Amino acid sequence: METSTEKGRKRMSKQPVFIEVAASGEIRLVAELAAEIWSEHYVTIITKEQIAYMLQRFQSEEAIAAQIEREGYHYFLIVAEDEPVGYIGIKPEADKLFLSKLYVHAAHRGKGYARAGIQMVAEWCRTRGLGAIELVVNRNNQQAIAAYERTGFLPIRTQVVDIGEGHVMDDIVMQKPVALEVQERI
Repeated sequence: METSTEKGRKRMSKQPVFIEVAASGEIRLVAELAAEIWSEHYVTIITKEQIAYMLQRFQSEEAIAAQIEREGYHYFLIVAEDEPVGYIGIKPEADKLFLSKLYVHAAHRGKGYARAGIQMVAEWCRTRGLGAIELVVNRNNQQAIAAYERTGFLPIRTQVVDIGEGHVMDDIVMQKPVALEVQERI
């Protein structure tokens, strides 16, 4: 019989590597991953028209480049098993970090890569003195809500945001505190 440690090793054989996106080729790769992941994942949550609209508005090469260059966002590729398996988009704010994007390709879900991404983001916060991570998640995205709750996020409010052309984002805002002081281990 396998122990939980052995099961964990099988689930995620190697820790993923997080590569900060800077070059145009990396931005293109994020946009391609976004199109693939969103088209697969959101089809049961929002319309195909809204997926296409949101990809163009928020996750096209041009939109991602503008977010990085002008809006203070940082994007990271999640690389595991020698291939990009997902991506993260974050934006530091006054006293917290906005986790704008955390997506893992369907073929790589359940391997612990999203959890490792949240741990990386929490460490990023600690080194910059940011005391919380905040995100928004579609209220009908039960799989993501459950995953965030398992990693310590709590719902703090709901919001409906008009994003144009008749589309809205109907979301739950979730937050996770980040301990800023490192606890000494005994």
